[in-house]
Amino acid sequence: MTNVGIVGTGIYIPETYMTGKEISEKTQGVWSEEAVVEKLGIRMKPIPGDQDGTQEMGALAALDALKNTGIDPLDIDVILCVGEEWKEYPLTTSALYIQDRIGAKNAWGIDLANRCCTTVSTMKIAKDMLMADDSINTILIAGGYRNGDFVDYTDKNMSMMFNLGAGGGAIILKKNYNKNLLLGSHVIADGSLARTAGVEIGGICNPVTPDNVEEAFKSLRLMDAKKMKDRLNEVSMSNWYKCIDESLRKANLTRSDIDYLAILHMKRSGHLAMLEELGLREDQAIYLEDYGHIGQIDQILSLHLALQEGKVKDGSVVAMVAAGIGYVWAANVIKWGEN
Repeated sequence: MTNVGIVGTGIYIPETYMTGKEISEKTQGVWSEEAVVEKLGIRMKPIPGDQDGTQEMGALAALDALKNTGIDPLDIDVILCVGEEWKEYPLTTSALYIQDRIGAKNAWGIDLANRCCTTVSTMKIAKDMLMADDSINTILIAGGYRNGDFVDYTDKNMSMMFNLGAGGGAIILKKNYNKNLLLGSHVIADGSLARTAGVEIGGICNPVTPDNVEEAFKSLRLMDAKKMKDRLNEVSMSNWYKCIDESLRKANLTRSDIDYLAILHMKRSGHLAMLEELGLREDQAIYLEDYGHIGQIDQILSLHLALQEGKVKDGSVVAMVAAGIGYVWAANVIKWGEN
């Protein structure tokens, strides 16, 4: 019986940070430091340094994963890159940059994008590939994220994205690993929200011009705030819980089996509400208030930290939870330890 297990993780976090006080100052007094820290849940967040490009951060995280696992880069068959579109050079393939950077000469690669759902969605794709293709035995998932570059802190609609940080993450999956098994996954999408949020200036519809160039680089925004907020209020939490419950069903488990929730960063009240709904204690998750939201890297980071802190150990059932603008919700279930 074929199974797919997680060999290990890798993380890269920039050394430069923005504090809750600095975020408050950038809002020009609209948000107090106390509100940024307590309500939005951001004590500080990493921001990119001069060398912290999206592709390079993904490569550094991949190198960390290789170091942590002892995997030979020549044994990697496929690299699935979960890095963002905002990268060093447009129209270059990030997976292939990582392939060369880490010496994975036998691997082919492809870039995948599902916004902040990319890692959880890609883990499902990786498992399906490993199960279906006899020639694929080891897959590296890696990528970097720095969409916070586009945030305009004076835009009152954007408080939900004040937490955007920077970093890289990597996770290695292997066929018939017989431990740390990826069991069930479930993804829900609502394409009616496809163009309600994004970088508004810089594409084909609204190209950069000499007149809008400064605005363009701070134009990650809600392009239809009312439609997005109304629809999310209607369906978001129910879709999230459906993803969790369906993932558990596919794994022949229930909510009561969850030992750890690898949850993306969100405002503090939302984080606590999800734990309460799932019957979990606060110590069964890590609130990423010192990291903010590093997009699709959050779930890898949360698992990485939980393993370091002993919150995940042999026998633990882990649920990863994600959501991405567009709009997408996803969850998976992992059984840590020997099969």
